[in-house]
Amino acid sequence: QAHLVESGGGSVQAGGSLRLSCTDSGATASGATFSDRLMGWFRQVPGKEREGVAAIDSDGTTSYGESVKDRFVVSRDNAKNTVWLQMNSLKPEDTAMYTCAAGVGVCPRDLALRPFDSWGQGTRVTVSS
Repeated sequence: QAHLVESGGGSVQAGGSLRLSCTDSGATASGATFSDRLMGWFRQVPGKEREGVAAIDSDGTTSYGESVKDRFVVSRDNAKNTVWLQMNSLKPEDTAMYTCAAGVGVCPRDLALRPFDSWGQGTRVTVSS
């Protein structure tokens, strides 16, 4: 199984930037190939459903939620078993718990939960107006 650990969350002012990191230590421990994994970022706030933010599959194809498209960029470095989420032009509505996920298959254009079967603990992002 994937063992996902996120970092990089924090508090920033609106318009600022953060870069979240997610490292899959489980790939190394289990002998699995991180490069074959679909990786994604999701976020959730109290009282709302989990929202897909971004995903990147094994061939580098990416998907973004409409609310973050053109502001966020997801990338990966398979040699480091790591996926990043660069968040720019942050808005107060971006405030949420951000969670990294791993799965199998082609990048879901609708950022559905179905392809993902492993989840990190999350890292909090707070954007102040």
